[in-house]
Amino acid sequence: MASENFNQFGPTFQSKVISSLLSDNKFIQTINDILEPTYFDSDANKWLTTEIAKYFMEFRKAPTLEVLKIKITQMDDDVLKVSIIENLKEAWRNIEATDLEFVKQETLGFCKNQVIKESIMQSVDLLEQKKYDEIKVIIDGAMKAGSERDLGHDYIISLEDRLTSSVRNTLPTPWDSITNVMDGGLAGGELGVLVAPSGIGKTWCLQSLAAHLVKQGKTVIHYTLELNEAYVGLRYDTVFSGTPTANIKFYQEDVQKVIDGLKGKLIIKYYPTRSASVNTLAAHLKQMEIQEIKPDVVIVDYADILKPTTFYKEKRHSTGETYENLRGMAGEFDVPIWTASQANRSSLEEEVIDASKVAEDYSKVMTADFVMSISRKVEDKIANTGRVHVIKNRFGIDGITFPAEINTNTGHIQVYESSTQGGKQAQGKMDNSEEYLRKTLAKKYNDLSPKTDGFE
Repeated sequence: MASENFNQFGPTFQSKVISSLLSDNKFIQTINDILEPTYFDSDANKWLTTEIAKYFMEFRKAPTLEVLKIKITQMDDDVLKVSIIENLKEAWRNIEATDLEFVKQETLGFCKNQVIKESIMQSVDLLEQKKYDEIKVIIDGAMKAGSERDLGHDYIISLEDRLTSSVRNTLPTPWDSITNVMDGGLAGGELGVLVAPSGIGKTWCLQSLAAHLVKQGKTVIHYTLELNEAYVGLRYDTVFSGTPTANIKFYQEDVQKVIDGLKGKLIIKYYPTRSASVNTLAAHLKQMEIQEIKPDVVIVDYADILKPTTFYKEKRHSTGETYENLRGMAGEFDVPIWTASQANRSSLEEEVIDASKVAEDYSKVMTADFVMSISRKVEDKIANTGRVHVIKNRFGIDGITFPAEINTNTGHIQVYESSTQGGKQAQGKMDNSEEYLRKTLAKKYNDLSPKTDGFE
C-alpha cells in the first residue's frame, strides 16, 4: 500500500501540482505553508515551487509565464535552466487538464507522503543506533504533517474569542503567596523552573507541587533522572503523610491510609542521568495517551541532566536548547511542566539567588514562563527556614522575596507573605540566624554530653 502511494505521487502528479500553483491563487494560499520545495523529486520543480512561493508572498498572486521566463534567463546553471524550461512547458500544457481539481485535493496527501519518505530515510541511521524513541517522535511528527492548519487569529472580528481564549486554565501551587503572583499558577503549555544549589531542597519543592495537585484529584507524571522510582515514592510518602522517610516502616499502616485517601493519580518514571532526552519524555507521554492517561501536570527532576538532542562544543548551548524543547513539549501536549535547575556554587551563601546565579546558560530564564529560586544558608537549614525569590514572572510582578519554612525531614514546605504571622516567625528566625544556630548547637551538645548522675 505504501509503495502504491509513493508511485501515485510521481512525476506526472508533481508536474500537475506546479500547474495548479500557476493557475489558482486560492490554492497557493491554502497550501503555501505546507508545501515545501524539497517534496519534489526534480531540482527543476523545486526551483519552480520556490519562485512561485516567493512571488506570491510579495504580490499575492502567481507569477505569469513572462515573469518566470525573466527569472530563468538570470540563471547561471545552463543544465538546470534547460530542465526548468522543459518542466515549465509541461506544467503549462497541463493547466487545462480535467483532473487538476483532483490533484489539488490530493496535494495534502502528497505532502504527508513526502514527509513520511523523508522520515524513513532519517530513521535509518537511528535504527542502527537503536534509538527507537527518537524514531517514533520523527514518524509521529510526519503523520501529523498538515493536519493542524491554523491560518491565524483574525484580529478584527475576534474580540469575543480573545476574551475567551486569553483565560489561562491554571493549576495552583501549594503556596498562596506564589500562586497569587502567578495569577493563579501554571497553565498548559507553560514552563516553571525552580533554581537552587545542590542539596537545598529542589526535589522536595517539586514533590510538594505535585502532591498538592494529586490531593486535588489531578494526574501527575513525575520524571526522575537522579533517584530511582522506589526512593522517590518513599519521599512522596513523607510529603503526603508528614512522616520522616526513615520512620515510614514503623508507621506503615498510617501512611497507607493517607495514600488510600488520595483523589488523584501519580506516575513516577525513572530514567538514568543523561539517558533520556526531551524526545524520550515526549515518546513516553504518547504511550500514556495510548493508555488514555492524560497528565494534568508534568514534573521533570531535573532538566539540566536531560540528554541533549544536539551536542554543541559549549554545554550551555545544549542546555539552552533542552529548555526550549521542554517548553515546546509543554505546548505540544498542552500541559504545565515544572522542572528545576542548578544555581552556581557561589550562590550557596547568598541571601537571595537572582538570575545572575543560574548555572550555565541564562537562556533557561529567558525560555521559562516562571522562575523562582530557593536560598538557604547553613543556619537556615538548621532552623528549617529559607527564602523564595521570584526571578521571572510572565504573569505578574517579579523581583520579590518571600520567607519560607523548609523542613526536608518531614517534607513540609510553606511560603509566606512577609506580613503574615508565619512569615514574621520565619523571618525572625532568619534575622537571628546566628543566635539561633548557636543555641541549637549548644542544645545538641548538651543532649550528647555524657550524664554524670550528679557526681563530678
